[in-house]
Amino acid sequence: MRRVIDLRADDGTATVFACLALAGLIAATLMIGQVGVVVVTRHRAQAAADLAALAAAGALAEGADAGCAEAEEVARRMGTRMQGCEVAEWDAIVIVNRNVPMGLLGVRMVRAVARAGPVED
Repeated sequence: MRRVIDLRADDGTATVFACLALAGLIAATLMIGQVGVVVVTRHRAQAAADLAALAAAGALAEGADAGCAEAEEVARRMGTRMQGCEVAEWDAIVIVNRNVPMGLLGVRMVRAVARAGPVED
């Protein structure tokens, strides 16, 4: 005897499709959230670098070491680590790093560079 398979019987197909679609939406939302975290952290690192460079330039009258020490203090208070501070004449160039928590991907780092000094004519 031959068995007839009913191809129109799709019981549960909509449930499986809905579960897969929901899993995809959750994954996309998490990915967008991670990108947002990286962007916000990058902006905060750039703000810290800008402020540290301004602090260093403001303290250059006391010497390059005093300017870099002031920049390091500002960078620390802003939640970043100063990687480098360079003084060329009256210009201060500051490089800072900040960690980005990436969930399952571990911790990454963003870097920001800023320069401050007198306005050139």
